[in-house]
Amino acid sequence: MFQFHSEWHTHNGAYPQLCHPHDLPPVENAIHPASSSRNGTSPGIERQSLRRTMKLTDVTSRSAIHAAPGRSEKINDVSPRCNGNTPCASCSASQQECTYGSEANSRGKSDLILEGVLRVEKFLHEMKATIVSPAASSFQFSPNPSHEGVFKGAPPFADSRPAVVSPALRSASRGSFSGSPLNEIHHPQRTPISEPLYQNNYENAVLDSMHTSTTESILQWPHFEAFPSMKDDYVSIFHLEQSRPVVKTRSTVMYPYVTAEEIDGIIESFELTINFWYPTMSCGQLAQVRKLISDGIPEEDSILVCLALLTMALGCAGQVTAGLTTGTTLSEEDRKRRLARRAMGDMYFDSVLKKLHVVHTNVGSTATHCLFFTAMYFAFLRRPLQAWEYINAASAKCLLLLSYSPESESEEDQECIRRIFWSCYILESDYLAELNGLPQSGIARIESSTALPGQYNTHRDSKVEEKSSLYFLACISMRRLLNRVHQLLYARDTGTALDHTRFPYVVAELNHQLDEWRDVLPAAFKFEVGFNHIGNQSTPTEHGGFLRQRYLTCRSVIYRPYLMWMLSGRAGRGEANSELLINQDSLNNCKACLDACLLHILNLRGFGQTVLVDTWICSLSMAGAMLVLLAACRIPQLKDMIPSDVLGAGDHLKQLLQSWQSVMGDPTSPSVDQSIRMISDADRFIQEVYHAGDSFSMRRR
Repeated sequence: MFQFHSEWHTHNGAYPQLCHPHDLPPVENAIHPASSSRNGTSPGIERQSLRRTMKLTDVTSRSAIHAAPGRSEKINDVSPRCNGNTPCASCSASQQECTYGSEANSRGKSDLILEGVLRVEKFLHEMKATIVSPAASSFQFSPNPSHEGVFKGAPPFADSRPAVVSPALRSASRGSFSGSPLNEIHHPQRTPISEPLYQNNYENAVLDSMHTSTTESILQWPHFEAFPSMKDDYVSIFHLEQSRPVVKTRSTVMYPYVTAEEIDGIIESFELTINFWYPTMSCGQLAQVRKLISDGIPEEDSILVCLALLTMALGCAGQVTAGLTTGTTLSEEDRKRRLARRAMGDMYFDSVLKKLHVVHTNVGSTATHCLFFTAMYFAFLRRPLQAWEYINAASAKCLLLLSYSPESESEEDQECIRRIFWSCYILESDYLAELNGLPQSGIARIESSTALPGQYNTHRDSKVEEKSSLYFLACISMRRLLNRVHQLLYARDTGTALDHTRFPYVVAELNHQLDEWRDVLPAAFKFEVGFNHIGNQSTPTEHGGFLRQRYLTCRSVIYRPYLMWMLSGRAGRGEANSELLINQDSLNNCKACLDACLLHILNLRGFGQTVLVDTWICSLSMAGAMLVLLAACRIPQLKDMIPSDVLGAGDHLKQLLQSWQSVMGDPTSPSVDQSIRMISDADRFIQEVYHAGDSFSMRRR
């Protein structure tokens, strides 16, 4: 389910607000766009892009304002408005027959999204109450692989879900599950992060520092003491990256010569890659960039020049990493072309580094944009510490500009800041997922009170723009869910992963939310899951393949507590008549984790977003998945659950990661190289375990 936070705001051209019908704001303060669309009011409410797809029609009973026949259809002049009664106040006042509720009930994907969001938010608050006061007395392990195919299983805890309403739900403001009134989102006199209400608000999907779900944390499991070489040769990621040589810069500023055709190709590459995954640049800004580069780059150090150079650098990076999903061997000519584009991108970026002082000393949307794009290029260079530094800097400017909106900023500038905010939220969380000691910017602590992306003209083709907006929302939603998973299960002091009386409830609910996220994905991003659906053929687009990787990551982390419980040796302890049941149920859930880990590995391809932005993150995630499989292989009951495909997983990963490093050129990342070594070691030990098992079976026969 799209775990969008519960506010799709109607102000400033943003998308409709999603909220529970019983928690709507007072009708005098709320205008629902669905009614306008249904009754033929201003067509301006139905905008292009995502709103055209995701507008709400007949959202829930009595949740929309509707104009009675014959009345003025200008929403702002309707008085009194619908109060949700039958007949409603507006129809009673005009002495006309109330027809609300008799309209045709068309159930589109918007309705499904709404219903799913309401269920997810409701269950989330129930789960919070369960964690605070766990109803552990009736605890029973239950398998929860609830989706079709390889994950098919019985519905979890159908009769035992705690029916406790969280105090947070009762105290939240009407119309929002975030606890913040709609009109406080962009209050010009408030610094959100400074207020206690937003510091540790449960509705904020915050990934706390020092969580225990990193690859380095997995390597500390006692099961790997049997493989001392893996630990003895390991160097912490931070020390590897900190000890790298500094980024080399040229002594003089040099710009590559590009033809008009090359400029168009580079900007188009930027539109289809960076600006599709993180749609923050408007068509107007791209037109400015094209003109500035075509007319000749000015000598002065200006913010606009920095933005243009970064756009060109990232466009070149997109050309370097494009077309790698097929896995075919690159020709020597193609390899040279990609390396030439990498060199061109580095030249543009080198010029940016000499001008960044003007970016740091300016406060505005364009300066924030430059900081974010600088982080993106450092991510392409596989320099996580530098990428994190600029994500942090961009986040700080976002927080400032969301708190104090400058008078000179336009609506487009404000929407740009919100989109950069969400992009930084995704990337900062991605880095924290593997480097859990990184200081946080604080951006996650106000995410539930920040509007989701609204209308913004990012692409010339409206269909591409719409898909980009939907994809961005899907990525935001998944990152929020991943943060909740890490926080609820693996937070340093409060995580439930090690408490077998609490984690089954949490796992059941989180998996339910994950399946709902998948169910409402648009058709362009749908994907199949299972060992019969491996590779590109089971997804209509590359973007669907990337989202499948996110889904499998999330699923494996959700079910990992069962595997940890099984590996700890505590499984099966209990009363004699329940021992068999507990063992079998826990094994079923362990299989859900192991299947997700292996499918995550086998479905990996050279997706553009993975290679350009996430190579460093992906290498660590895959090393962690291999370690989990290795630990499970040493337990006979678990080893029997792992398909034989695991024997080819290591070679598959090594080939991909090494080819990506080669395509992107030197210098390579030492932590990526170390991840490849860990994958090789884990693969070798898995092979030894399986071969030893085969020899033992032959001797027995």
